Amino acid sequence: MSKKNWIWLRVVCGMVLLSACSTRAVAEKAESVYNVREFGAVGDGETLNTKALQAAIDACTQAGGGTVRVPAGKYVSGTLWLKSNVTLSLDHEAYILGSQNHADYPIENLRPSREGNSECFLYAEDAVNIRLEGLGEIDGRGKPEFFPKKAGPGGKDNRPRLIRFENCQNVTFSGLTYRNPAFWGIHLVECKDVHISGVTVRMQDNHSNNDGFDIDGCENVLIENCDIMAGDDSICLKSSKYPCRNIVVRDCIVSSHTAALKFGTSSSGGFIDIDVSNCYFYDCPMGGIKLQIVDGGRMENVNISRIVMDNVGSPLFIRLGNRGRVYGENTYTGTALLNPNESEGASVGSVKGIHISDVVANVTIQPREKTKADREFATAGPIMISGIPGHYVEDVVLENFKVSYPGNGTEEDAKREVVEDETRYPEQYFFGILPAWGAYVRHAKNVEFRNVDLSVREPDARERIVLDDVTGFKETK
Repeated sequence: MSKKNWIWLRVVCGMVLLSACSTRAVAEKAESVYNVREFGAVGDGETLNTKALQAAIDACTQAGGGTVRVPAGKYVSGTLWLKSNVTLSLDHEAYILGSQNHADYPIENLRPSREGNSECFLYAEDAVNIRLEGLGEIDGRGKPEFFPKKAGPGGKDNRPRLIRFENCQNVTFSGLTYRNPAFWGIHLVECKDVHISGVTVRMQDNHSNNDGFDIDGCENVLIENCDIMAGDDSICLKSSKYPCRNIVVRDCIVSSHTAALKFGTSSSGGFIDIDVSNCYFYDCPMGGIKLQIVDGGRMENVNISRIVMDNVGSPLFIRLGNRGRVYGENTYTGTALLNPNESEGASVGSVKGIHISDVVANVTIQPREKTKADREFATAGPIMISGIPGHYVEDVVLENFKVSYPGNGTEEDAKREVVEDETRYPEQYFFGILPAWGAYVRHAKNVEFRNVDLSVREPDARERIVLDDVTGFKETK
């Protein structure tokens, strides 16, 4: 890491930790503890406790702040609003359980979500000094039999996400286990000074779209020492309007059915000054790292280092595309109802200044039905770095890589032509089986491989590296 980046990292971490300390100071200064049982909460796993839990939160914030304590028990609730200067603290074996009745998630007074439906379990807006802590669990219980998957935007009975915080500052997640949302997991929108530490996320095989963390347009965020298993993207930076800036992720263990680490797809504001280090990604059949700008915006000064990946699909997918989505008050997140052959209107963004180093990856093929054999092989693909004609991915350095691939590519695979798919929602396997087994680079400038060791476990008839419309490529040992 350069001296400039090291200084930047120390400043960012200092800012975030100072904010976290400020949050702790508020909790420590407040003498009052608000036990939810004193407000009528019943932890029997059946009684609906929304009014009692909300009353405890409201009393706490009206008194100037303090701790809302949740003793051991199972507390069923609908939507809860967290407020300024409140610490929500769960004892060991304390569970806040999401109601399985859609009527308990009203949206009339909630700020409309910019992406997807607005229903959620825990909600906050324009608040400061919020802390969630303890040894308990927050479980959305979002099973398909209670919250059916919808095919398109709108309609009733939409699936609630687990948490949505909008425009909040000094937010801390410490400890706790988060489980089973019906939609996205923990969604932070335009929040500042966020510290997420020691959190456990268990959101696999529960429902669809079960992201772990969605960080949209936030600044000064530190995610560390977390254990995350998500059905969809595990750590996902989004940028529907404003940039994600000064984000640090470190010392996390991550699994995902879709991507362990993803930037995009919403990318209007971009991703600037991001540092990810010392993480273990495992069991990620659709890929480990995905860095994408497809709705405009800039991706600059991204540093990723000390990453081990085991049993993953493509280890790295960098994509500059032209979906061009423009985000309004409430924007559909899916793809089925949209024209994949036309940009939605936003200008093309830029991707430059990416440095990824010290990566070890074992790429595998996940078992699928024979009718999906091509997709199976395409998912376990090479490193892919691709812009679009006239718009190039620039200044990418991969250093100290050691990647093992399954091999078994044929001569027919080596002759495949790769579609551009400029405006389509970007997943690497959409491009099909690529004509390279190690790295496929297209529409790019100044890409450098330093000490990149790519190997196959079985023979492969394709080329190790294929370059298409690439200038300034350099490979050194």
